[in-house]
Amino acid sequence: MNPTLRQMRAFVAVARTGHFTLAAQTLHVTQSALSGLIKELEQTLGARVIDRSTRKISLTDIGRELYPLFSQMIDDLDGALANVADHTRLKKGLVRITAPQLLSCTLLPEVIAAYQALHPEIQVRLADTAVESVITRVLSGEADFGIGPERDPAPQLEARLLFEMPFALVFPKGHELARQARVTWRDVARYPFISLQGQFTERLLDDMHGTLRDASLKPALKPANEVTFMTTALAMASAGLGVTACLPYAQQLATLYGLEMRPLEEPVLTRRFFVYTRPGRSLSPAAESFIDFLFDYVQRTRD
Repeated sequence: MNPTLRQMRAFVAVARTGHFTLAAQTLHVTQSALSGLIKELEQTLGARVIDRSTRKISLTDIGRELYPLFSQMIDDLDGALANVADHTRLKKGLVRITAPQLLSCTLLPEVIAAYQALHPEIQVRLADTAVESVITRVLSGEADFGIGPERDPAPQLEARLLFEMPFALVFPKGHELARQARVTWRDVARYPFISLQGQFTERLLDDMHGTLRDASLKPALKPANEVTFMTTALAMASAGLGVTACLPYAQQLATLYGLEMRPLEEPVLTRRFFVYTRPGRSLSPAAESFIDFLFDYVQRTRD
């Protein structure tokens, strides 16, 4: 026995309405088509489920036994399909993002607010973390995707380039560097440099040494402090404890700390940030929608 979904829907509609004409209207089929589905169901089961007369219909004993079962199955299925439809139409969903702390308190809140203005039913949860933890959270499944800089060795994740930006030097207002027409990495080496833990300084030095062929031009960049979060580095720079380097997306936050931001030259070093996702794992419609919105937002704001 293998009754089809259409046959079960036809039977439930007749049982609920008590009338073939009303049931046919409910299912948007002709009455003859409905009668055909009931006959097919009875042939499949090898038993009658509805007794017909000129004035009324009634369920047989087998029909009364099957009705609550078929009705519940169809209600559950329709509920599940409606839930899927809500997700695909972005009427429901959850997006879990992980990103470095500085990105999480500058660019991403703006993006999330703009996205939720268009899709208020979608929940967006942001987990701020140390740069080195972004990859781990994506691999573990704690986040649908992560946003972070390229790392060595390359993580076992799919990576899409989100943006590439040059480093800028950040220092307190009134600092003597503000009087210079341009600021170089050799200038940075003259002041206490506040760096980030992990690969931050190592990658900066590698990039410098790969760019500058003349060894005499290579600055001796020795951090005076290494901290976990860039916001800590900015606060220390604001207190006059040194200078730091970050990307221009943090301009608004640097201004709040009373800091100036100037492009760094000789050499111009950049950082690429990627959207990381797990390979072979499909994202939810909400997560895919947010990523598309994120790329579009970054492109529009940079243009």
